[in-house]
Formats: sequence, structure tokens, C-alpha cells
Amino acid sequence: APPGVPPEADHHCDVLVVGGGIHGVGTARDLAGRGWRVMLCEQHDLASHTSSASTKMLHGGVRDLAHGEWGRVRRALAERDLLLHAAPHITWPLRFVLPLGAGPHPAWQVRLGLWLYDQLAPQGRLPPHQAVGLARSPLGAPLQSVWGKALVYADAWVDDARLVSLCALDAAEQGALVLTRTRVDSAVPHGQGWRVGLVCADALSGTVTHRLSVQAGLVVNAAGPWADALLHGVLHGAGPDKAEAGEASRLVKGSHIVVPRCFDHDHAYTFYAQDGRLLFAIPYERDFTLIGSSEMACAGDPARVDVDPEEVVYLCQQTSRYLRRPVLPGDVVWQFAGVRRVQGRRGAAGAGEAAGARRHERLQASRRPAPWVTVWGGQLTTFREQAERAANLAGELLGERRHAWTGDALLPGAQLTELLDEALNPELDMVAFQARLRQRHPWLDLPLARRWSRAYGSR
Repeated sequence: APPGVPPEADHHCDVLVVGGGIHGVGTARDLAGRGWRVMLCEQHDLASHTSSASTKMLHGGVRDLAHGEWGRVRRALAERDLLLHAAPHITWPLRFVLPLGAGPHPAWQVRLGLWLYDQLAPQGRLPPHQAVGLARSPLGAPLQSVWGKALVYADAWVDDARLVSLCALDAAEQGALVLTRTRVDSAVPHGQGWRVGLVCADALSGTVTHRLSVQAGLVVNAAGPWADALLHGVLHGAGPDKAEAGEASRLVKGSHIVVPRCFDHDHAYTFYAQDGRLLFAIPYERDFTLIGSSEMACAGDPARVDVDPEEVVYLCQQTSRYLRRPVLPGDVVWQFAGVRRVQGRRGAAGAGEAAGARRHERLQASRRPAPWVTVWGGQLTTFREQAERAANLAGELLGERRHAWTGDALLPGAQLTELLDEALNPELDMVAFQARLRQRHPWLDLPLARRWSRAYGSR
């Protein structure tokens, strides 16, 4: 190249997506399916941080009803049901038992809230809530006798890390180039877009193996907890204003613990902590119970967060207020934490300090110094909708808004009708699929059939 002119790039693309969490892969998938040339780079591995550290629920946000955010709840419930259809092998309905009399709201208010929750949800896919007497019910057996009544409502469970990998796989099959262990080292405006330098590292040692240059028309910043650093430190764009970025919005660490199974049935529990926060106790991997989450302000490197001892104590104590057999810190067999962006009031210090905080999600875009879109926060449940809006923004900046397509699209492995005549019910279809699978391959024992069908579906 002539002096002062950058050499030819190693790769050319319309959009470079930075971040291999759910919002990055969801956006890359959407854009690739619209026919854009897409690259995605992730500095570590797919779903290696926040997107694999969730409570693994698909839900509408019951507590958002108390804030009057009915439109937000309706959209989330619609996305919940879309995902049950789009990925029946890694998602399934889950019923939650909410004991009455423990939270900040009177029982009539809770009943009214769940009735509204049912009305806002698409009708027919999941059952409405119902009242249950706990004294003679198996659902009351694990609970202390003081809890006599409960409401049972339906939401859904998801294998969060596999959801990320399936979106990345779908993006790749739509033509996207997905690079893990690859971080952005530099980005400068060049031509009509960006010249981005990428550094690729060995997966085991972390040592740099090679460098790449990419010419991209637009950069999507979906770097999660690193989005602010990428926008200001590398892209040199203007981030959220002070009130939004500093005073009302912040990063918090959500922590979870896993203990041996606390109950024998297949329902989950929703508990009110003493600080008003909702906690969940969920059947996990057949032999365990997942409990979470606490929330604390995040300090330090988001890649190296861990669960603090006081958070373990908090989760054990608050859960033990309900269960006959107390949960003790010594019972914990695994723990994990992830960092996410929330907005809302600052509570008292401690494990429940973010009890009043809500998820912060916003898209921001600019043509200066070159076209970029930044994804600020977001929920696992609504990732598809947010990816669609991000792809719409990207198309506008690229000068061509192409049609959205993911609303009724299946994820890899969801084609259960390859063995079933028709997919009708998210709870029963997978059971029927497993039965047909064993009929076709009688050497498969039941645990292996369950494992493979839940992991890979029709593949």
C-alpha cells in the first residue's frame, strides 16, 4: 500500500458484532439471516459470562407489574412463548409455587397481579394460575407449616448457555463468521466504516496466536459489562448521558448457589426475601436445586466475579425461612455469578441492595465517528426482540432496512416434526419425541435419550 494508506484488510464485512453473549449472537443471527455479511468476535468463549450466569428462566417479569410496566410484561410474555416454540428441546414450561403472606403485598394484590399476568400472556400455551392449599399438597411438604396457602403460576426454564450456542450456530449457518478467543484491539474510521484490529488467542494458554484486520461498514457493540469501555475507549463514541449511565444505571453482580435437591416434585418456588427481593428455588439437573439470585454492586473485572460468602449466607438464610430443612452454606456444591446492567433506586448495602433495581435495556446508535450501534443491557427472555431492533437500526445506518425474519423461525434442533406428526404442546411434545426416538433406536437407554434429545433436539 502507498505510504499512509492502511494495507488491505484480512476480512471485509457489512457488520462486525462484538460480544458472544446472548445479545451479540442474537443480533449476528438476525443480521446474517437478512443477508448482511456478518462477523462476530468474542474475547473469551460463547456465553462465558453473564449469559450463562442467569437464573435460567424465561418469564414476563412478575415484579414489573408492581411498577405498572404492563407493556413490557406483555412483550416479555410473548417472547417467552415464542422461545418455547422456537427451541422446545432446551426450553420447557415450569410451574412456580408462591406462598402467600410473606411479601410486601397483601394476598388480594398478589392474586390480582397473577390474574393480570395471565391476561397479558398469549392464551393457550401455558395454564393460568391457581390457588393451592399447602397442608395436604405435595407442594407443601418441603415447606414449614406456617405457609398454608400458595398460588401456582407458569413460566419457563431455558438452558441459557446452549441458547447462546444455538443462536451462534444458526448465525454461522446463515453465513456469519463467528470467532471466539478474539478481542478488539483497535478501531479507527476508514472509508465508509471501520478498520478494526483483532487479536486472537490460544484457548488454553491465552497467548496471542495471530492478528487480523477487518474492514466493517458498521460495528455492533454487544459487549455486555464491557460495552462502556469498548464504546469510549476503542470506538470513541458518546455513551449514555450522566444521569442514565452514572446515577440511574449501574452494573450489579447477580449470584446463585446450587445445593442437593430440596424437594422431590417438578415445580419451582418463588420466595420473597425480607428485603422484598424475589428469590427462586428451581429443580436443576435432576439431583439439585438452583437458588438465586442475590445482587450486589459490581466492582473490579467483570470476567473475574465470584460469589461472596455473605451472598451465600443471604441466599441460605432467606430460603430457609420457607423450607422445613434449612439450607446451610456447607450444602452448596456449586456457585456462580454474572454481571448485568440495572436501573432503579439504590437500596441498603448488602446482598439485597438491588432489590428495587430493574433491568436496563436501551439501544444507542450514531454515525460518528463511523456507524455504530450499542446494546445497553437487556433480558434473556427478550433477546430476540432486542436483536431485531438492533438489526433494524443497523440496516438504517447501512442505508437499507431489510425484512425481519426471526419471529417464527426455529433454532437448530427444534424441528421435532421430523419424528412427530405435529408439534402441539410444549410440555408433551418433547416426551413424545423421546418416545419416538427410542422406538427408532431401541439401544438408547432412557437417561441417554433424555440427555441427547434435550441437548440436541432433532439433531
